[in-house]
Order: sequence, then C-alpha cells, then structure tokens
Amino acid sequence: MQSFDETILVVDDDPDIREILKDRLESMHYRVLEAGDGAEGLEIIEKQSPRLVFLDIEMPGMDGLKVLEEIRRRDLDATVVMITAYATIERAVRAMRDGAYDFIPKPFEPEHIAVTVKKALERERLKRGVSILSEQVSDRYRLVSAQSGKMLQAIDTAKKAAASRTTVLLLGESGTGKEIFARAVHNWSTEKDAPFVAINCVGLAKELLESELFGHEKGAFTGAHELKKGKMELAHGGTVFLDEIGDISPELQTKFLRFLQEREFERVGGTKPIQVDVRIVAATNRDLETAVRDGRFREDLYYRLNVIPIVLPPLRERKEDIPELARFFVKRFAAEAKKNFNEIAPDAEAKLVSYNWPGNVRELANVIERAVVLGTGPKLGAADLPPRIAGTEAPSRSAAISYRDDVTAFRKQLILRALNQTKGNRTAAAKALGLEKNYLSRLIKTLGIRL
Repeated sequence: MQSFDETILVVDDDPDIREILKDRLESMHYRVLEAGDGAEGLEIIEKQSPRLVFLDIEMPGMDGLKVLEEIRRRDLDATVVMITAYATIERAVRAMRDGAYDFIPKPFEPEHIAVTVKKALERERLKRGVSILSEQVSDRYRLVSAQSGKMLQAIDTAKKAAASRTTVLLLGESGTGKEIFARAVHNWSTEKDAPFVAINCVGLAKELLESELFGHEKGAFTGAHELKKGKMELAHGGTVFLDEIGDISPELQTKFLRFLQEREFERVGGTKPIQVDVRIVAATNRDLETAVRDGRFREDLYYRLNVIPIVLPPLRERKEDIPELARFFVKRFAAEAKKNFNEIAPDAEAKLVSYNWPGNVRELANVIERAVVLGTGPKLGAADLPPRIAGTEAPSRSAAISYRDDVTAFRKQLILRALNQTKGNRTAAAKALGLEKNYLSRLIKTLGIRL
C-alpha cells in the first residue's frame, strides 16, 4: 500500500499508544504525525491537513469529544477515528453521531487497524472526489462569465434564448468554448434537469452519424444486431448539442432539415415516425454563409438553424476575461494534480493578458495545465510559462501548433522517464512526479503512452 500524501495524525496523551499506532501505520507506508494533547492535535490539523486522525477520547484538558466538536466548528476537513477503551465505547458511539467515522478499542488488533485505515481513507478519497466534482460542476459555468462587452452581450442573448425552446446557433473560432456555452444555455433553462446530449458531427461517416442522431432498427444494416435509440430520442425533454454542424453531408442536411421542421424522424431502417421535444444548440467554426453561396450547405437549413445566432468572441478580443479564466484553470489543474498552486503572480498575469491566444480558451487551459504540472508553486510565475508567452515576440499560429506538439512530447518524456526509473510502477512514478496515481493513469491514456 502506498500513501502519497495520505498523512495520518495520532492524537493521544499516552506515548506508548502513539508509538504502537505509529509503528503499525508506518509499516503500512503512511506518513504519521503525533500530538500529545487535543490543542496540539487541532493545530496540526489546521496547518497540515492530515487525511485521517486517530483521536483518543480520554485525554486531560481538551478530551477527544471536545476536539471533535472543535474540528466540526472550524470546518476542518479530516476523517476522524476515535480511540477508546472498552469502558468508553458508549462515548465513542456518541462521537460517531457527532461526526466521527469509526472507533477502535484498546488493546489494538493489527488487522483491525489495517481494515479501519483502508476503509476510512477510501471514504476520504471518495468524499474529496465528490467535493472536487461538485466544485467542477458549479465552476464549469464560471467559464461562461465575463467582464468584456462582447462576451456579456453573448451571455445576455443566451440567457434570453434559454427561456424558450428556440434553436440556438453558436459561431466562433475553434477553442472558444462552444460546448461549455451550450451546456450553460441548457443549465439556464427550465429543463436543466433533463438530458443534455452532445454529438460531434466531425469524424463520423454519414450512416454512422445518422444512426447516432436518430437511432436504427434491428437489422437495418450489417452489424445492427438490435434496436438502438438515437441521441434525439434519448434527449427527449432536454437539449441536443450538435458540434461542427457545418460538416454534415448533404444527404443528412436534408433529413435534419425535416426534423427541425416537424420535430419528428424515423430510425434508420424504420418506417414509424417518432416525435421528440428537444432544444437544438448547434455550433460551427465555419462560415456558413459562404458555404451556402458555394452550394455546400443548404440555405433553408441555414435559416432554420440561424434563429438565434450567438457569436463567441476569440480570447484576443476579450482580454479582460483572461485573469479570471486563468485563475479558474489554476484551481482546477492544481486540484487534479495535487499541486500547491494558489495564485498567479503579477508578472505571469501580465504575460497571459498580452499574449494573442490563437488557440483561444483551449490553448489557455493547456498552458495553465503545463505550468501547474511542471511548476512547484505556490505562485504561478512568468518563469512557469512557455517561452512563446513569457517572451516578447508574438508567436504565429504555426508556432502555437508546434508548441502543443513539443509540450505533448515533453510530457511523454517526463512520464516515461519516471516509469523507467520505477520499473513501470505507476504508484511510485506518480509519487516521483508529484501527481495523483489516477491523474497519471489518465495522462498515460490521453498521451497514448504504451508500456
């Protein structure tokens, strides 16, 4: 068992008890802190945030129940296991009602300690994961916030559109956050608890995309072994987001136009009309008016989609929003990578604001992630930024693309070096890199690293 940053605090006035628990926990590869009384224990919890606290009930001065009460009053984030003698088990049960996770009786059984620690830390990991997820869900829409006039206008239009079931068309460069904006429109609507379904129209053959949208009947084509409901059907009552709508084939444009007109469709291979109630939010980085003039996009479909067009400005045109977006990404990636970053230094913020961001918000996110993963914190400074941003020369789009390739290669190199040094042990490699094991595993998969 490897603990990473899973520190355990033992609070007990009996040094022998502390020694017994310390030896046992260190043999399980945990970092152990000790406190001889309740006041010292509270101070350590506040300063070092241990994942788990073993807390003796019977202590002179501030006993365990008072310490537990103070932990809850100060809203300190720690899972607490009470240490109790058989004579005080009733008080331990009371402590569990007051927020303790469990208790262990003296004398200690080694296996009991191991099981208790495993379950308590698993609960703590789950609790923190839920907390981070909740923050991400609530924070997701902070990306759709702004001080710039163009973005404020887009938000105002979107909120008005969200009050109806009218089709929305999001226009803007790649990386401006169109899917996040579409999710925000859904979240601002009265149907926010209904399904939100996203479909990328790029990269799927016409037949596959049609099946994804409208579903298919059993036997409709080779490999259709059973009936499949499409995304339109699954999203009934909610919102369907169609990304890169400008790339769908002429044949599918015709079928989609009919759907927008009638709000009904037939599954591939089917003959029965199916009606659904969905809001359509479409997006594209293409110039649809030019595509219409060139005969690549149906004019009548364009007008059906273009009921409420919303242009998302590129990041270079909303620079006053960059500091808040950057702080959002620092918080997100620091939490994911378990890194100690809590603010952006003025010199780094100035560099971020002065850069032109050809890759828009997506590029900003990549830059902040790189800085957090490779930096040491607690401040993100100009030295943590890539040379093209920390320097004074304005980069070209091709330089930005090259940079992304270079960063990907460098991340792969770092991870492979750590894995080689640890003989393929992901747990040890994650510790060496200062990352959480799950985050490292996700990076290995995302970067396509073969072990």
